[in-house]
Amino acid sequence: MRDHRRTRRTMTSGLLLLPSMIGVGAFLLVPIVVVAWLSLHSWNLLGPMEFVGLRNWRSVLGDAEFGHSLLVTLALTAIVVPAQTVLGFLVAAALVRRGGGTGLRMVYALPWMCAPVAVGVVWQWIFAPTDGALNALLGHRVEWLSNPALALPSVAAVGVWANFGYVALFFVAGLRAIPRDILDAGALDGATGWLRVRLLVLPLLRPTTFFVLVTGVLTTFQTFDTVYTLTKGGPDATTDVVAMRIFSEAFTAARPGRAAVMAIVVFLVLLTITAVQHRYFRDRTTYEI
Repeated sequence: MRDHRRTRRTMTSGLLLLPSMIGVGAFLLVPIVVVAWLSLHSWNLLGPMEFVGLRNWRSVLGDAEFGHSLLVTLALTAIVVPAQTVLGFLVAAALVRRGGGTGLRMVYALPWMCAPVAVGVVWQWIFAPTDGALNALLGHRVEWLSNPALALPSVAAVGVWANFGYVALFFVAGLRAIPRDILDAGALDGATGWLRVRLLVLPLLRPTTFFVLVTGVLTTFQTFDTVYTLTKGGPDATTDVVAMRIFSEAFTAARPGRAAVMAIVVFLVLLTITAVQHRYFRDRTTYEI
């Protein structure tokens, strides 16, 4: 009887999980297999496919332009993720301290909810060298998007602006989950101001910090729409992020086999970064002091 109940429970659990398993298979596992298969073939999007083995891999791994795109993306990530995390935490702390309601929190999250193409169009007008709002405010002409030294920081600033409100929402939830009695006990022991933040608040926010860092890296590596709208990868390939390179390789150059290899390399890079983050936070991710 007990074995029968266990079997029924297992079958019921499997049936309940079936819709999710179908979704995971259709939209995650199958695309991965297709991309891996495509990386071993040469195809111009029109004619028949030709099996070429590892030729695409050797070509991509020796491609200096793809290596440059990876470095640009890593540089963009190194700017955007720390900046939006720190800014999101500061905004969240201010909202919690002042008791900001749902409406105020949604105002900060609005840029994240807007379409990336719309965000790019708006910021293209703001950065315009002749009649742009930013240059009008500064009172002199600055080539924000056509100057190789300023293009990537300008794109990064748009990324931070678009995402810090999203980060702040998670930090608000994390700050409100911290037990008040722990903070009160810390205050009695002299942990006030920055000392309280460093010794109590930040350790208790490690799960939230881990989440926003991982999602921040994943989101920044997928940056495409905003860059395409603002700079199209220029000037001089200083904003040629890896998503732009994959798109160009697949649809402009009509070499989806090479694009598939690039996508797999990016996946492996992201997997490595996430594993390093998980290893760092593994022994630190706790809600207990």
